[in-house]
Amino acid sequence: MSKILISCGEPSGDLYAGALTTEILRLDPRAEVMGLGGERLRAGGGRLLEDYRGLAVTGLIEALRVLPHSVRSYRRLISTARAERPDVFVAIDFPDFNFRVAKRVKRLGIPVIYYIPPQLWAWRAGRMRALQKFADRVLVIFPFEEDLYRRAGIAVEFVGHPLVGLARTAIPRGEFLRRLRMEPAAPLVALLPGSRPNEVARILPVLWQAAIQIGQKIPQVQFVVARAPHLDDQLFRNVPSIGNDHPVIVTAQTDEVLAAADVVVTASGTATVQTAIHGAPMVVVYKLSPLTYALGRRLVRVSTYAMANLIAGRKIVPELIQAGCTPEAVASEVIRYLTDPSHAARTRAALAEVRDRLGPGGASARAASAILELARRASSQL
Repeated sequence: MSKILISCGEPSGDLYAGALTTEILRLDPRAEVMGLGGERLRAGGGRLLEDYRGLAVTGLIEALRVLPHSVRSYRRLISTARAERPDVFVAIDFPDFNFRVAKRVKRLGIPVIYYIPPQLWAWRAGRMRALQKFADRVLVIFPFEEDLYRRAGIAVEFVGHPLVGLARTAIPRGEFLRRLRMEPAAPLVALLPGSRPNEVARILPVLWQAAIQIGQKIPQVQFVVARAPHLDDQLFRNVPSIGNDHPVIVTAQTDEVLAAADVVVTASGTATVQTAIHGAPMVVVYKLSPLTYALGRRLVRVSTYAMANLIAGRKIVPELIQAGCTPEAVASEVIRYLTDPSHAARTRAALAEVRDRLGPGGASARAASAILELARRASSQL
């Protein structure tokens, strides 16, 4: 029986961990999966050692506030690794935390797989050397990453992006809009302000003001907000009135929102890939604390931030970052998509290319197979 310890620290990581756990248990029903995660990991059949909620923040100052939770989770994972001796440790993204855990677990003689490694090619490239020391294998989800890690001397495998198989809708567009009491023929703008409390607190007020300006130019426009689970209600107070209506806020239905939207305004991150898979023209926004942005900017080695643009190898969707993230700029880009059909069509065509580059469905199954292979090899050597 394979025993697998997993660590993920944010909603997207929990989504991937849940899908991964489901596939591991499908391939090996006797396997045991446990770790740091959330409801997706538990629903997939894993044993939840610690809940990630509250750990995911952006910024250096913000990270200090969750330090007690982080230390508790770290100690629980290490004590479990020492006591239960898993066959393999699987780190999923969340590098500031997972690098520390992985190094310690490796010293216990437990093999380490990094599934969905951080974008070291974009920033903090010195961490590539650290990864080389403790990772027995790296499973990457973007096609251009495989060669980068291989050239760094790291055992790597491209498994494809798990969202290709996960980003699907449960109900048709018309039915979804009917349930929300929205008009299918009117333009729909989706707002995705992020999944971390501090990023939502900075981005959502900008999106509210932009929505008001868009509504003034296009009176029939409708807005829907895709709210990440577990966010505090206080973050979504003061919803503005746009015409005779307020934006509709829905939770845990991001794929339905993206499939229905004519235009998406999304925080930079995993949601840009999810939006690209649905082929929705998007505006990418992001705001950090001034100190965090000033420090982080020195470490970034790429000229573009959105994953859709990085995968395409060119800027196919607008990015409004930090000082550029203003209500006026957001409104201008959205209005252009809604009033210029040829511009929207060109963007959809480019996003279709991005979708094709993400690989076929089945990424979670391929990752599960690679993890079980290493786990069985490690178990046989005991």
